[in-house]
Amino acid sequence: MPADVSIVIPTLGRDAVLVATIKSLLGLSTRAAEILIVDQTAEHDQTTRERLTSWNADGTIRWIRLSKPSITRAMNHGLMQAHSPRVLFLDDDIRPRSELVRVHDVAHQECPELWASVGQVIQPWQQPQEVTAPRRLQGLRLDEDFPFHSTLVMDVHNVMAGNLCVNRQRALSIGGFDENFQGAAYRFETEFARRVETAGGSIRFLGNAGIDHLRAEKGGTRINGNHLTSASARHGVGDHYFAMLHAKSSAEAHVYCLRRALREVRTKFHLSHPWWIPVKLLGEVRAYLAARRLVRSRRAMISADANESANTTELPRLPSES
Repeated sequence: MPADVSIVIPTLGRDAVLVATIKSLLGLSTRAAEILIVDQTAEHDQTTRERLTSWNADGTIRWIRLSKPSITRAMNHGLMQAHSPRVLFLDDDIRPRSELVRVHDVAHQECPELWASVGQVIQPWQQPQEVTAPRRLQGLRLDEDFPFHSTLVMDVHNVMAGNLCVNRQRALSIGGFDENFQGAAYRFETEFARRVETAGGSIRFLGNAGIDHLRAEKGGTRINGNHLTSASARHGVGDHYFAMLHAKSSAEAHVYCLRRALREVRTKFHLSHPWWIPVKLLGEVRAYLAARRLVRSRRAMISADANESANTTELPRLPSES
């Protein structure tokens, strides 16, 4: 019997690896009640297009097309369209461990006060390890160093959106994800976690609900290019924006932003390629200024009206959006 969980997969620029990810989820011992593919790809190759079309036609997946790429917008769309009380967000280039869906589902059932659970994420260079959180970083960087490859179960103050299960009603109640996060949208997950905790919610890390992250070379956030040699604001604006939103004072935000800019050019790459340092610093200045503009604008989250509509028993299916 499927778990009462909706899987939502935002995807951009992925073909064969997306199809393989879906196949692996369909083969789990405990499957999700539904799989929503929130697709921002302009055009797939023929094989992928035919496979997604077939799956959508027979109800295996719900294939939702969005025209404007945005990870936070895609996740909000999936959150509103999902039918289950729990929504599991996954990356489009993963291999799930067999108990992934079941472990998330059981954790929420056994702990009704849980707002979100984040599962183990194994990067290509990692192996699962029984390691506790170092908790060395504090303030705006609390749990930025959390070991998401751990096999333990513990409370956490940060999340990774590639293996994140949320209580749908509660996530909607705080507006979902902030769509002001642009480009690579760095730190949007941490910003969501902070709002969960501000609302009184708790987040648990589940080291037994794992995925292997394949880090596909093309598509996803990699469409933004190499952040080491870019003068674009897209790579850093999210981090500056996060700091300005959640710092206890403007002084703390400014110090954080300055330290970030310096940290971004204190890399092995920039030490051996110093001519890229001015380029990268220009990108950081642009990111800081862009973040200030965003802070002065309205937060771009799920509105109360959309929230109310999303909580109705029957949700409209949107096969496309212009």
